[in-house]
Amino acid sequence: VTKFKVPANFKSLMEDQMVGPSTEILAESDFPEQSFKPKVQMPFKRVPGQNPRKVEVERRRRLYLTFDIAELLASKGIDSNQLMPRHYDPDNMPPIEETKDSVFPIYLPLQVFDNDEFDCRTPEEWMSLGLESGSSDRKPVPGKALLPTDDVLGHEDPKSQELIYKWIDVGVLDYDKETDLYLVHKTDEKGLVRDEEGRPILNGGRTPEG
Repeated sequence: VTKFKVPANFKSLMEDQMVGPSTEILAESDFPEQSFKPKVQMPFKRVPGQNPRKVEVERRRRLYLTFDIAELLASKGIDSNQLMPRHYDPDNMPPIEETKDSVFPIYLPLQVFDNDEFDCRTPEEWMSLGLESGSSDRKPVPGKALLPTDDVLGHEDPKSQELIYKWIDVGVLDYDKETDLYLVHKTDEKGLVRDEEGRPILNGGRTPEG
């Protein structure tokens, strides 16, 4: 009888035995897995001749991941940076030749044109995607928001002519039914939603102390 000896290069031997890429999600995320799944109006029991529900959900999830709202707007000739109203400056009005069809600067907020008749989920349903079974904490929900790249000036003067607005990845933390507004937080370079101390932001940022 001999004693079992672990080879010195045991780790490299194990790495060589890996067959193909893993389907396990290895990237760290502050978003629940179900928050990326699209809403599908299909029966859970498979109907003959139709794709299984799980297959349809995965197909739509991959399809939606290929869409980019900035590219979709640009394909229609829309500059996302021009969607936000700015302070009226009569001294720097561009000539009519440059404004093309628009003589006056943009002054109406996006909320005026908001239409939720065809939304697939209500705000409450969107926020419920942050809930995971077995946990009482509500995680952020992934989304994109048209926000200024300069956070300091953006808070001080959202209509400043110096601001540049872009579609930015955010975590949706909360929803206010009275104002019909969402509370969002920009993701960091790793795609995480963290506070100043590096902790995940849960339950809309509310702490036990309030």
